[in-house]
Amino acid sequence: MAEGRILYGICTDQAEPYPVLAERWRYFEELGFDSIWDCDHFLRPSNPSDPYFEGWTLLAALATVTSRIRVGVLVGSNTFRHPALLAQEAITIDHISEGRLELGFGAGWFVEEHDRFGIPFGDPPTLVGSFSEAVEIIDSLLRGQEVTFEGEYYQLRGARLRPRPVQSPRPPLTLGAHRPRMLAICARYADRWNSFGTVEEMAERNRLLDEACERIGRDPTEIIRSFYGWASNMAAQGLPDAWSSPDAFCEVVGRYAEAGVNEFIMDQPRPEQFKTAERIVSEVIEPGR
Repeated sequence: MAEGRILYGICTDQAEPYPVLAERWRYFEELGFDSIWDCDHFLRPSNPSDPYFEGWTLLAALATVTSRIRVGVLVGSNTFRHPALLAQEAITIDHISEGRLELGFGAGWFVEEHDRFGIPFGDPPTLVGSFSEAVEIIDSLLRGQEVTFEGEYYQLRGARLRPRPVQSPRPPLTLGAHRPRMLAICARYADRWNSFGTVEEMAERNRLLDEACERIGRDPTEIIRSFYGWASNMAAQGLPDAWSSPDAFCEVVGRYAEAGVNEFIMDQPRPEQFKTAERIVSEVIEPGR
């Protein structure tokens, strides 16, 4: 597990009007969270009939209303765009945010939006294989390299992106992964691994990630172990809504910390929970820094 203090982030759902989202991002930055994220979907997974803004263009806008907090998409879907386009978007947002981008990236998972919009989804080997190639391409392009790549899914000829990102050698990569092949890709490239699931699942994935790092000679503590949680996910495990009280927040964090998690990215509290969230920051998060 990565060493150092526990990190805390917020994930917001982009189903609200833009002025509301901008106000929320300023509010959570002022509260003192380490990072804030939106999502990458055509449809809101919890309610596909809701309005929903596009994640990366929204991130560029919301980066301009914040000044300190780390910003990212949790996580970009490889099925939606060519990896070189995502790398160029990431460089642009890294400049807009003055070096605060966390580049979130995953293989894709929400089948319904692919079906509705006619986007090829692919079987698991295709999803993992194309993701592996895409991560290698993105990593190289963000490092300023000229890339010639002959893969099964992508081919590049003397490709190079300028300007370079603000962050050096590149913006940190947050890779979403749950299974062994994806975790092996994380071991090679990720600065942060993000997943969701039960305490037991997170502990087992942590172990597999450690083993994958050891196989390639990488120090496992270099990778942040990040958990994405939301109220219904907690309820399914008999855990409380983390935003219901400081004690509830400590219970959720304590259980997952025992499984090796050292970053918690939680769905935003509901407006009626904001006062409780302020108590959680002052009584739980700040004393741990």
